[in-house]
Amino acid sequence: MDKPLNRPIQQTLNDFSFIGQDNVRVMDEVYEEDSFWKQLVKRIAKNKGSVFGFVTITLIIFMALVGPMISGYEFDEQIAGHESMAPRIPVLENFGIFDGSETLKTSTGELVVNKYETIEGGEDAYHWFGTDVLGRDLFTRTWVGTRISLYIALVAVIVDVFIGMSYGMISGYYGGKVDNAMQRSVEVLNGIPNLVVVTLLIIVLKPGLMSITLAIAITGWIGMSRVSRASMLKLKESEYVLAARTMGAKDMTIMYKEILPNIFSQLLIMSMFSIPNAIFTEAFLAFVGIGIPVPMASLGSLISENFKSLTTHFYMIVPPVLVLALLMLSFNLLADGLRDALDPTMKEV
Repeated sequence: MDKPLNRPIQQTLNDFSFIGQDNVRVMDEVYEEDSFWKQLVKRIAKNKGSVFGFVTITLIIFMALVGPMISGYEFDEQIAGHESMAPRIPVLENFGIFDGSETLKTSTGELVVNKYETIEGGEDAYHWFGTDVLGRDLFTRTWVGTRISLYIALVAVIVDVFIGMSYGMISGYYGGKVDNAMQRSVEVLNGIPNLVVVTLLIIVLKPGLMSITLAIAITGWIGMSRVSRASMLKLKESEYVLAARTMGAKDMTIMYKEILPNIFSQLLIMSMFSIPNAIFTEAFLAFVGIGIPVPMASLGSLISENFKSLTTHFYMIVPPVLVLALLMLSFNLLADGLRDALDPTMKEV
């Protein structure tokens, strides 16, 4: 038999050593947990694109609200003698830029013209974005037109939330014949192009903001309904839904209190991505001449009007194009940041 080990206990303990400074046991550290909204804001703040989009949208909204009031001109005011005047901005004119001068091409060469120096009272007149061919201030008309685009964005969100979301959730929750009938109706409606819908509305109604609003309300919610229906089909058989049904919860309670909070982030992202599409639809309809009637302005109608003067007065088309591009880009960047922050598959483990 092997002899028993008679090593001293102290020698056995010396074979082990404690890890840590001064052999002090490291205690678990407890961190304060941030709320969902704080974590969401932190994740969005890390995305430079979403921050740029949010800041740009905020500035555009601010200028759309106060811009027409600080210019000193009305959006439909035609000033005699101020036709086709180049941009002139205080302070910057002292550096030789935006001083009201423009270069015109003639048959004999180029000619530098400054109408502010030739008209009566021109030394005290300032048009920050210039004027159009009718003598209307483009700064005022651009920000008034931005209001129309922001209104269309608001309508798109409301239609998505109150029509598309509810329609898709009801269709997916009940399923069967109800789902089949509702989805066949959506397919028929989706088969009609938006341009045809708007044209028919203009025939019945007068061309204007109401026709575009109704066109968005009729067809703008179809994409949202499909997303909410797919999410409902995925979650309606979950354990917590079955538990709520067992406890006697009604259908509407289950849909809007149990399932909706779990799919709201996806619906929010989808709604944000639908805003640029709605803005572009309004701009396109206004550009082809079936949008906002004159003298009312929208970004699309301004682009359509000033496009005729592109070769002679290039500055007229730049402000509405730039604001429209920034608005659509900013909404896309913000929606992309929200998707990264709210999508569970994108969260850090």
